[in-house]
Amino acid sequence: MIAHDPNFKNLFQDFPRETLQWLFPQAEQNWGKIVSIDFTRQEPKKHHLSDAGLALDLPILFHFETQQLLLWLVEFQEDKSKFSIHKLLLYTTDMMEAYPDALVVPTVLFTDRKKWRKTVPLDLHTQINDRVFLHFEYVFHKLFDLNARDYYNMDNPVVKILLPKMQYEKHERIEVICQAYKGLFELVTRGLFDKYVEFIDVYSEISDQEQQQLYENIIQHKETAMLAQYIKDKGRQEGMQQGMQQGMQKGTQKTVIALVRKAGKKGMSEEMIAQFVDLDVNLVRQILNNEPVEIPLHLLSDS
Repeated sequence: MIAHDPNFKNLFQDFPRETLQWLFPQAEQNWGKIVSIDFTRQEPKKHHLSDAGLALDLPILFHFETQQLLLWLVEFQEDKSKFSIHKLLLYTTDMMEAYPDALVVPTVLFTDRKKWRKTVPLDLHTQINDRVFLHFEYVFHKLFDLNARDYYNMDNPVVKILLPKMQYEKHERIEVICQAYKGLFELVTRGLFDKYVEFIDVYSEISDQEQQQLYENIIQHKETAMLAQYIKDKGRQEGMQQGMQQGMQKGTQKTVIALVRKAGKKGMSEEMIAQFVDLDVNLVRQILNNEPVEIPLHLLSDS
């Protein structure tokens, strides 16, 4: 079973600024640039001695140039049945007491890819006539309510990583994962790419066959040529490229020729195509020039 909570905590710890800009953009709009960020590990006090430790999911303290302090209390929920707005209220008031100078903003990110028949409670309210005794609400986000295609052009690594957790049509699945790979590669260091491309694979639940399709998609587009080369250099193509190699071994000459021509139409160089399909560059050139070719039998058989 996947330990969702630590994975999402890691994501937000690596990209706190980008996460806040996406999920709570009002912060910088109201208070200017972020000056510093602290991760508080303070555990809320127990309300009964028998209570288990109430470890907060992720309290992040942001310092803004206007001197404003924002304590962003983030909770992750893969299973909405485990969410309790009453516990969240307790967490929030405890942190308000611990950080009296900070504005505490509770936020819950629901990450399951399911349509809900019934939503979770969004607020608590107690009032008699005009007198309000209690009003509590939090920032609600559900990834599956978002259309992945709407976020293809958002330059935010957190958004790119979470694209496969958003909503998309079945036929868009490979494109969504490809957009996640491409966007992450363009926006972060190679170390963070290596770390979170695995996150994408895990949460998209990509199959071996889909990885093969994904790799073919990546090598056929000029704009992902650098990503394709990086994947090849890192050896990540072993699983994804397997389908292409099997197609060349078990398939027909016609299939290989079609693949080469498709890559050529996407703007890939002859040398790069030759490298990825493991053919001589002269043979690739002949195919692209629509000249008759005979691909060596050892590339089209199991022997």
